[in-house]
Amino acid sequence: MRVPTLILSRSKSVLFASKSLLDKHFVSIESVICPSPQVHASYSDFPRLWSWFRAYHDGRPRGPLWRGKKLLGKEALFVILGLKRFKDDDEKVDKFIKTHVLRLLKMDLIAVLTELERQEEVHLAVKMFKVIQKQEWYKPDVFLYKDLIVALARRKKMDDVMELWESMKKENLFPDSQTYTEVIRGFLQYGSPADAMNIYEDMKKSPDLPEQLPFRILLKGLLPHPLLRNRVKQDFEEIFPDQHVYDPPQEIFGLR
Repeated sequence: MRVPTLILSRSKSVLFASKSLLDKHFVSIESVICPSPQVHASYSDFPRLWSWFRAYHDGRPRGPLWRGKKLLGKEALFVILGLKRFKDDDEKVDKFIKTHVLRLLKMDLIAVLTELERQEEVHLAVKMFKVIQKQEWYKPDVFLYKDLIVALARRKKMDDVMELWESMKKENLFPDSQTYTEVIRGFLQYGSPADAMNIYEDMKKSPDLPEQLPFRILLKGLLPHPLLRNRVKQDFEEIFPDQHVYDPPQEIFGLR
């Protein structure tokens, strides 16, 4: 009985042949799918060759979809689907959390939280974060706060942002520059420059040296508020004396 042979070239082309035809013909993958008259392999070989090809390709999706889900176990995926199914009913969500979410291991809980943030299911992500906070193994982690706060700020859920912000301060955690930037931008887009300035004052108290980006976001967003903008501009010039701040014409401020 003749055994088909699989040949894989480095140029990413897949070639098939039977042993008797190995020295004479190379059969490309296109030939397996759509055989041409020039190929002298029998049709009886094609099902076996195709099964060999399917065994070689493991069926996993390629690209971003696989990279986003490869760390999720079956139970974590089940929990995500269940939470999304009941997301419009808080009572059912709370019941589902008691019966299924609390059974998850540490890594699965964190994976579910991360995936909900990625899918912008921020309401469910907040619930998951509160579940994690109640676990015995939980320790204050600025990165857990950061990812959730940034996701909330981008969805303009500023009330939830401030609740987490206060919780983070109670745990003696300080955000990084990206977190300050996203929260300040969120409040400016939300139409609340006073809250943006409160976050700015918190940033100045941080033990880490601030970066330029949060300042520039404020300087741009506070154009309709020249007095607040001048305060930020003075601080910026003191911290970054070599950097230039562009001042637009006075007409932009509404002044003549």
